[in-house]
Amino acid sequence: MTTTANDIQHLDPAKVGIQRFCDSLLEFLDTAGHSQYDESVTQLEHGLQCAALAETAGFRPAAQIAALLHDVGHLLLDEHAGHDDFLDADLRHEIVGARLLTRWFGAEVGEPVALHVPAKRYLVAIDPTYTSLLSRSSIRSLEVQGGPMNAKEIVAFEKRPHHKLAVQLRRWDDHGKVAGASTPALEHWRTTIVTLLQS
Repeated sequence: MTTTANDIQHLDPAKVGIQRFCDSLLEFLDTAGHSQYDESVTQLEHGLQCAALAETAGFRPAAQIAALLHDVGHLLLDEHAGHDDFLDADLRHEIVGARLLTRWFGAEVGEPVALHVPAKRYLVAIDPTYTSLLSRSSIRSLEVQGGPMNAKEIVAFEKRPHHKLAVQLRRWDDHGKVAGASTPALEHWRTTIVTLLQS
């Protein structure tokens, strides 16, 4: 039986057990993640590339799983490049995903995910070279997400406890869109997920 977006939203590792939780989560990612993220990679490939970048850089398990799952909100909302209206409106996928991830893993995972879209707006505002790194889909979504932050928003963003990791997550997000890139398989992340859930 295929794990649906509705199933995932009601999944509770404390009730079903950690291994069954992992089975359901990884199955959902493997199935729903084969939709196209943009012109170069699928949603699953994008998540795996971001997680691999976090792991290679030596970041802690929470950062690695935040990287892997930062766009789970897109999957829950069925937002992908196969829909003609994808990116025409901001459904706040980062908030949808962060609520679920916070429930499962706590703020250490959920908060950077909630802030990874504001982090793009932040970087566009403070770094004149940053916009040139964005993909076409990221530039398009920037418009509906509010554009560059203003000075007041920058100050407020920098006061958020997890803003530095959110900025790093944003950079992994921007670099995790390479067609054909080699990454560990999805199952590789089971141990890291288990570690987080047991901590």
